[in-house]
Amino acid sequence: MARNPKITFIGAGSTVFMKNIVGDVLQRPALSGATIALMDLNPQRLEESAIVVNKLISTLGVKAKAETYSDQRKALAGADFVVVAFQIGGYEPCTVTDFEVPKKYGLRQTIADTLGVGGIMRGLRTVPHLWKVCEDMLAVCPEAIMLQYVNPMAINTWAISEKYPTIRQVGLCHSVQGTAMELAHDLDIPYEEIRYRAAGINHMAFYLKFEHRQPDGSYRNLYPDLLRAYREGRAPKPGWNPRCPNKVRYEMLTRLGYFVTESSEHFAEYTPYFIKEGRDDLIEKFGIPLDEYPKRCIEQIERWKGQAEAYRSADKIEVQPSKEYASSIINSVWTGEPSVIYGNVRNNGCITSLPTNCAAEVPCLVDASGIQPTFIGDLPPQLTALIRTNINVQELTVRALMTENREHIYHAAMMDPHTAAELDLDQIWSLVDDLLATHGDWLPEWARTTRKVQAA
Repeated sequence: MARNPKITFIGAGSTVFMKNIVGDVLQRPALSGATIALMDLNPQRLEESAIVVNKLISTLGVKAKAETYSDQRKALAGADFVVVAFQIGGYEPCTVTDFEVPKKYGLRQTIADTLGVGGIMRGLRTVPHLWKVCEDMLAVCPEAIMLQYVNPMAINTWAISEKYPTIRQVGLCHSVQGTAMELAHDLDIPYEEIRYRAAGINHMAFYLKFEHRQPDGSYRNLYPDLLRAYREGRAPKPGWNPRCPNKVRYEMLTRLGYFVTESSEHFAEYTPYFIKEGRDDLIEKFGIPLDEYPKRCIEQIERWKGQAEAYRSADKIEVQPSKEYASSIINSVWTGEPSVIYGNVRNNGCITSLPTNCAAEVPCLVDASGIQPTFIGDLPPQLTALIRTNINVQELTVRALMTENREHIYHAAMMDPHTAAELDLDQIWSLVDDLLATHGDWLPEWARTTRKVQAA
């Protein structure tokens, strides 16, 4: 009898996310008998997740089974796939710190989980825990594939490949396919008729091609239509979040000639052009949602209270397919049936205009041999130049982690496009001091600091 896969979730208390992936997995015939190992340090969230998985199994009538663990290494033993989704330090205290401390210096952010001082701090908090997962994997499941859904994605992927190069890993995000769906909606074209190719780094990949299949089988470039729709006020159409109107990316399309894959609220803080002290006209013109991520966290916490109760009392849990890549990857590796996904991997020359060791986001072929990135070549020079400004910050953060050299944390902040556009050097140094001191024990020991008294 064929063996069933073991899929371990580290951070299984991210229940809604875990439910989407398990729901996708269990609807695939080859995976319907999987063992789902759930690991989380929060006993209540772990229990809630186990309830959800068992109800999914019962709703779908499959032979899968759920196991729960508080011990990471035991959960990983014998795993074929490891899905990682956790947030070190949570909304409180760490996300609050990442927003409130910079605000004292006049540095305002929107999401602060990928780049900027917020992204740097999140990387410092997160990478040591990901490295611990890698250590445990090497001990008890060295051939397993890590599907990593944690931000800051590029810093994490880069840091894993530097320290544990033999770990089979891919960083996953839904921005490539999600944005393609948004753009299809903006142009009133069915998503199934769109063809695209994107490449870059996580949250700053660009559609190198964005095309519409014609009745005769040929493809038409949609960039002129997107530009026209924006100039005529027909795009962007209202999206799921009224606070985030998506104008930043359309404006950047008019300047760069290419559309970026991550949202406008993110992109506004990856560049120095949109969030500026004393320029409320820009905030208003482009609808930039300052402090957006804390608002989402509060809404999500509130929503979860009712959701957890509903799951607990429900006999069945409705399963809708999600747009996450995890089940497609697991199915392709397990059965050999090929698929194509967008993944974050060590560049290794896929994008020839970016550093070899950076984390690139490129189309990848997946089959029984695993995840195989495809070759892109050089990006257009203006895209390479903009992406490099973000890679500088990622590289210095990874260097700080690898060498345990605190100076590189300051260098990373100094190179950040948004931070450098708003603060002078003394302010940047003082802000990093403040952030390190406030985060305290959430950071690795070498990065901790006490507040320095500035010389007069």
